[in-house]
Amino acid sequence: MRLRCLLTLLVFLAASPALAAGGLEKGESARVRAVVDGDTVVLERAIGGATQVRLVGIQAPKLPLGRPDFPVWPLAAEAKQALEKLTLGQAVTLSYGGRRLDRHGRLLAHLHDEAGTWIQGELIRLGMARVYSFPDNRAVVADMLALEGAARAAGMGIWADPFYAVRGSEAAGRHIGTFQLVEGRVFDAARVKGRVYLNFGPDWRTDFTISLNSKASRLFRKAGLDPLALKGRRVRVRGWLRDYNGPLIEATHPEQIEVAAD
Repeated sequence: MRLRCLLTLLVFLAASPALAAGGLEKGESARVRAVVDGDTVVLERAIGGATQVRLVGIQAPKLPLGRPDFPVWPLAAEAKQALEKLTLGQAVTLSYGGRRLDRHGRLLAHLHDEAGTWIQGELIRLGMARVYSFPDNRAVVADMLALEGAARAAGMGIWADPFYAVRGSEAAGRHIGTFQLVEGRVFDAARVKGRVYLNFGPDWRTDFTISLNSKASRLFRKAGLDPLALKGRRVRVRGWLRDYNGPLIEATHPEQIEVAAD
């Protein structure tokens, strides 16, 4: 047990956010005027017509931000405070790894401070955010997943709160409509009319399922991964749960699925 804890600590310390910027296109610099929540900042000047930056690739605990009846997620205030400590009043450099604007007109960027510290990586390392990736913005997701795994193993921040626990596949149905990490063993894998289904139980009508459309399957193949080969493997998937013949997560890119330890 002591050796395992030591190894976890060494991995945790070695995963340096300051070294995780490979694969990003360096952009403009600006000073942070305000922090909206744990993953959004306001710049002092507009860049590309936008002043707000959504820190791409992560999801911090959510605040209501004017939404009626929206419950505050645990540690939302702490996540905002952590981002304020890292960026408020500081000059930051924006870097891009995919699509640059979201549907709200916010910049989608990675941030680095003047010392080179990767802000997304630091928030994940502290347990103040989890990985939240998209098929059109996948740069450095592998680095973020490594940092998240170390933070989760160490019980940092959100990973000590049951609200953010990794759910067993058998419990997925109790969390429809929410973003979750779900883990279990793939019972069966099949391709039906161009769509891949990874079923986690013998009854595909009720058991948890991961679904991939043909476009996602092509991304998996391009990454050298065959989703059908996951049959019998224990995997962890992240995404929004919806109800379609039981609880289902739509996987749109390879980084959503991790092979877990048996």
